[in-house]
Amino acid sequence: MNLRMRSTIGLATILLTFTTFALAGPPLVCHKVEIGKAKTLPWVDLNYRKGDGGYDLNNLTADTVGILDSDSSVLVHMETLRRATIYARQDGQIAKQLLTRLRARGDANASNALAEFDVGYLAETYKQWIGKNEPNPANGLDGYSLITKVIAIRGSDSQMEFAAALITLAVHQADHDAHVQRAMVGAKSDPLLAQNLDSRFHDQTIAALLANPKQ
Repeated sequence: MNLRMRSTIGLATILLTFTTFALAGPPLVCHKVEIGKAKTLPWVDLNYRKGDGGYDLNNLTADTVGILDSDSSVLVHMETLRRATIYARQDGQIAKQLLTRLRARGDANASNALAEFDVGYLAETYKQWIGKNEPNPANGLDGYSLITKVIAIRGSDSQMEFAAALITLAVHQADHDAHVQRAMVGAKSDPLLAQNLDSRFHDQTIAALLANPKQ
């Protein structure tokens, strides 16, 4: 079987599983991003309530920015912002403070693509996790557009394509398919990304495609 045919079959298998995956919960929040042994925020489950687990929410903004500034992996940024969102939902002021800090950080580092990515990804994660009847500091902010702009400027970045694929999972099908395809290309040389793609999209053909890229 040639590479093009296998890629087509693999993508078709992914597409067939989207509905099941979407029902499992908000894709940016309910499923962890595998980051290996990299540092991120302390683990938190989806039932977190303010004061649980001994984590001081007053440290959330500083802790989050510290991790983002110290690691250039997009996957680490995604998992850190996922955890930060779960914490931030428990305090509207903290949620606003974190997003405001990231926006100021992006404005101060116009050449830093990851800083802009962080703003966009946090905004989209907030939208998926903060309830419709709760104050949401990300209202009116198009995080997906920020991320696609960053990808266009930065050039090929398969981990950012993976992030964009998660954002568009249930809302922009054509764009979503394109992001998945571009993420799969980069996953050939990125084991952690390959692991995340396989886990998120329940597609067993990805591993075979990456193992035998010339077939």
